[in-house]
Amino acid sequence: MSGPAAEENKTWRRTLAVLFFTQLATAVGFSSIFPFLPLYVESLGSSTGIDSEILAGAVYSAQALTMMIASPIWGMVADRFGRKLMVQRASFGGALVILLMAFVRSGEQLVALRALQGLISGTLAANSALLASQVPRRHTGYAMGMLQVGVGAGVAFGPLMGGFVADQLGYAPTFYLTAILLFAAGLTVHFGVHEEFAPANVEGDARGWLAGWREMIVRPGVRPTYTLSFFSQLGRMMLVPITPLFVQQLMGSTANVNTFTGLVIGANSAAMTFSAGPLGRLGDRRGQRRVAAASALLAGLFYLPQGLVSNSWQLLPFVVVGGLAMGGVIPTLSALLARYTQHGQEGAAYGLDNAVRAAARSVAPMLGSSLALFFGLRSSFFGAGAVLLLTALLARLILPPAPPPAEEQPLKMTIEEAVSNVP
Repeated sequence: MSGPAAEENKTWRRTLAVLFFTQLATAVGFSSIFPFLPLYVESLGSSTGIDSEILAGAVYSAQALTMMIASPIWGMVADRFGRKLMVQRASFGGALVILLMAFVRSGEQLVALRALQGLISGTLAANSALLASQVPRRHTGYAMGMLQVGVGAGVAFGPLMGGFVADQLGYAPTFYLTAILLFAAGLTVHFGVHEEFAPANVEGDARGWLAGWREMIVRPGVRPTYTLSFFSQLGRMMLVPITPLFVQQLMGSTANVNTFTGLVIGANSAAMTFSAGPLGRLGDRRGQRRVAAASALLAGLFYLPQGLVSNSWQLLPFVVVGGLAMGGVIPTLSALLARYTQHGQEGAAYGLDNAVRAAARSVAPMLGSSLALFFGLRSSFFGAGAVLLLTALLARLILPPAPPPAEEQPLKMTIEEAVSNVP
């Protein structure tokens, strides 16, 4: 390979390597504070007399709801002014908001900052849009799989790191560390990614942007992909408020519950990390529709028996295998979205996808908690499995064939090469 084709191949590989690193850093940072937020709320107390349980729920839902509103807007801004700029906005803005969380004096202040975080951040959507605009279409499955590797590895390590730092040094240093990681990610993108941006050919007013959304939404496959994104995220996130309680029930005491819960979350994320790259690449070769449907089917089948285990160690292998299967759902859906949409629509496409996922995150904990309240903790696992089985069925029924990609150069790059290419 030589000439312009070789230079183009080198450019998108470098972009993938940089975004892999930045996604890893931001995932470690955000996930390090995620598990102990309810405990932080309880330690802060309320300035208005609101119950700590309500504030603990609001800490999660506020961020998801504001991100649902903001993500499509940021996506259209990305198509107008550049995707690299949006990655920097999410990284630097997120760093500032997370830093301020270390200085709050009440649960209400923390909820307000979490809502602001949802408005400003959204690193995965920004990274996905930038990556989709740089990577040849025939390699999007592998590229999105690599991005999911960064997410999974970060979420596997972040909770353990955050819990250790919080136990040893207190909550505030964890927020400092997260802010540093996000700031470093923004700097890495600033110096490591070159984007030759050509704005989308749309009017610069709200009517032009809405027309751009409508044009994208009506393209074959786009709405079905968003539907599957919602259900896959709904199935995964239903168990967020349930897992610690279920682990405590299985263990029969509160001793080491946090440690084992962290192990369960980390094992699930590590399994997703392990399988996301290979399954994303398999989707490029065998078809993303087929891999997405099969992965969701296997995930649902292994989520169902989690509600039948009788001790905590029986839970772990089902969590791992379910994570391996889920690693094939997210990157294949992201790759399909790139295949169904046109160049120039990446910001809008992945911004709206992030909003759809945020909507699922805002609904899922309430759905999982409601099932547990009325039918017991085990029913939440059955419900999550059923949602994923529905996702698999829909993937077979409603996804149209993806347009064939243009002929491009073959990809030969490992995870190790991607990491070694980071400047």
